[in-house]
Amino acid sequence: MHKSEIVKKLGSLLQAHQILTGEQLQQRTYHIWKMDASLDVVALVLPESTEDVAAILKACSEANQEIVVHGGLTNLVGSTEVQPHQVVIAMDRMNAIEEMDSQSRTLTAQSGAIVETLIDCAAEHDLLLPLNFGAKGSAQIGGAIATNAGGLRVFRYGMTRQMVLGLEAVLPDGRIVSSLKKILKDNSGYDLKQLFIGAEGTLGVVTKVILRLVEAPKSRVSALVAVNQYPQVINLLKYLEKNLSGSLTGFELMWQNTYTTMTKTLNQQQPPLPQEYPYYIFVECLGSDVQKDYDQLETLIGDALENEMIADAALMNTDRDLNHLWQIREDVSILASQGKYDQHFDISLPIPKIGPLIAEIQSQLESLPGVSHAFAFGHVADGNIHFIIGKENESDATREAINEIVYAPLKANNGSVSAEHGIGLHKKDYLYTSRSETEIAIMKSLKNLFDPKHLLNPGRIF
Repeated sequence: MHKSEIVKKLGSLLQAHQILTGEQLQQRTYHIWKMDASLDVVALVLPESTEDVAAILKACSEANQEIVVHGGLTNLVGSTEVQPHQVVIAMDRMNAIEEMDSQSRTLTAQSGAIVETLIDCAAEHDLLLPLNFGAKGSAQIGGAIATNAGGLRVFRYGMTRQMVLGLEAVLPDGRIVSSLKKILKDNSGYDLKQLFIGAEGTLGVVTKVILRLVEAPKSRVSALVAVNQYPQVINLLKYLEKNLSGSLTGFELMWQNTYTTMTKTLNQQQPPLPQEYPYYIFVECLGSDVQKDYDQLETLIGDALENEMIADAALMNTDRDLNHLWQIREDVSILASQGKYDQHFDISLPIPKIGPLIAEIQSQLESLPGVSHAFAFGHVADGNIHFIIGKENESDATREAINEIVYAPLKANNGSVSAEHGIGLHKKDYLYTSRSETEIAIMKSLKNLFDPKHLLNPGRIF
């Protein structure tokens, strides 16, 4: 079907304000960091209901029209990149919170709702949605589901998958799959909703979700801890987890050059700790009594210092100090701004191997022509380490050389090419490092079953 015909068809299904073409696309882009690049596609459609999504997908399936789904445009693996012959479904207007049920501790929302809006809604009812990652202020919950997003509290609360009780999605042919249940236990056959979580929009378009909430904590205390050797990181994790009775919710690791860069831009504020240590650990505890929780963490940290388990520490419990500390961890745009170009990674490795393997990767990267720096940091308690690598050019040769270095240890060490960002377009050549041939074949079979024409988010993952 010619592009004018599919535009006409979509126009017959939607209101005029729900479809953008031509010059109307100049204010749209494919990524939040590419705001100067106008969208070049056949059309962008803005559904306002699940029925709209179903009608759009059905029409595109009948016309053999490729579709790319856009959410908050924060994806880091190319999943929102588009081609001129494609149609974009943008979920912006499906952003309603449909129900906040305090008694069942659930929140029902459309997939275009901003994650931070959902977090704030839960907080207003003295409940907690534990999703906590840097892009929460612009990321949509549908995108978080599609990529099975992680973040700073995975160690205690799990990935997005663990927070989804019910889900509604539209298949590529327009059929609606609805499993909007508030129940935790349901062993009535295959749990189909799980297939859409982490599938990067390749099997269907998520339209609604029921999220599981937990009781909001009454206190939050944190510490920044410095150590000289990586084995001390593991020892401290075990020590705190054993002695904090389940209140340890965050355990983030930052390498020295990363910490130095993140704290050198603090406006007239001294870094919480000197910049001389090899490793810095950000600790978060959520509990029920501020003073009691602070005193307990202070005692544990004091004992760790006395026993030379750690080299230095600073504790925080005021909102000002907590926000200052966690801004150092979360504002990774500072790292990306250090080079003319940058490349991002989110690999997983077994926790005991992280220290030596990251040291080797950093050494190789820093000796690679065209690389100016390699910043490492991440959610060490769940084995997820991020890299932001500054480089002097955008050449394919440099990009591929960096990829080869970062991904080289993964297969032999049973790691993952993607801890939480997904595969998208950029990582599919390296999927073999994390999945066997049989696993990949099964995944391709699922794609063929759900989307035999390969029209929905084409080219992602495989």
